[in-house]
Amino acid sequence: MLIRAVSDLVGNGFFLLLSLITPIFKVETTDSYMEDLTLGNVSLRKLEASDNIAIATLANNRKVWDNITDIMPNPYSIDDADVFIKIALSSEDQKIFAITYKGELAGVIGLHRQKDVFRLTAEIGYWLGEPYWNKGIATVAVKLATFHGITRMGLVRIYACAYAFNKASQRVLEKAGYKFECVSRKSVIKNGTILDDHRYSFIDDYLTEDYLGLKNK
Repeated sequence: MLIRAVSDLVGNGFFLLLSLITPIFKVETTDSYMEDLTLGNVSLRKLEASDNIAIATLANNRKVWDNITDIMPNPYSIDDADVFIKIALSSEDQKIFAITYKGELAGVIGLHRQKDVFRLTAEIGYWLGEPYWNKGIATVAVKLATFHGITRMGLVRIYACAYAFNKASQRVLEKAGYKFECVSRKSVIKNGTILDDHRYSFIDDYLTEDYLGLKNK
């Protein structure tokens, strides 16, 4: 399941709230590149070279590939995973996380910063391995990545695109607080079929103190 690929804007009160709920939501600085983010059983963390086998196993699935862009190889090998991880770790414009569920790698999510006058905007994209579909993981992962993008990367807008037939990804975005913007007619060709693309966005104004659903916990 995939949709294609500040710091102080929410106010000091929000970070005071975070300091009170750290047993539930954890933000741990690991280096200048990114942070570990955890909410319930879902975590986002930095990719590691040792993730190659798990990524290749999950990504080598036509059902996964059918919902994402063709930049992802199909079939998908361990060598492909090695190349992807190296690129992810060296990129300055992209923040790419491993999605884990109960400690197991379940997929990948990334924020892809745009260029020039669009540099405060990023595209969010993700995929989950089929064994992890329909567990609510994607919504939590999108929320965590969105939180990171707005509060840590200085983004003011994050957008996502979902193929017209991918109702599951559209629901994930809606549950994560994204607003429907438009339909780009006949903007995609996938598996030889011309498709519409549905665009959603999240702007910094949408980020409330209870965005992660922890205020009363």
